[in-house]
Amino acid sequence: MKELVEYIAKNLADNPDAVVVTEENTEEGIIVKLQVAEEDKGRIIGKQGRIAQAMRTIIRVKAAKAGLRANVEIL
Repeated sequence: MKELVEYIAKNLADNPDAVVVTEENTEEGIIVKLQVAEEDKGRIIGKQGRIAQAMRTIIRVKAAKAGLRANVEIL
């Protein structure tokens, strides 16, 4: 899941080298943390949060197929 979020974020960002994705396993499931350059946050979040919500939906579906729970946090 980390690779998928990283792929999406790097293709959206103007500064793909600043994209950092970490994966954390918790009791509730997997938390994928996405860090981008300050000037790219608006692009990653999108208008009214549509792009961020779409990424979260994709990750939840992929996790559900694997029998897991997952969420994406944008830092």
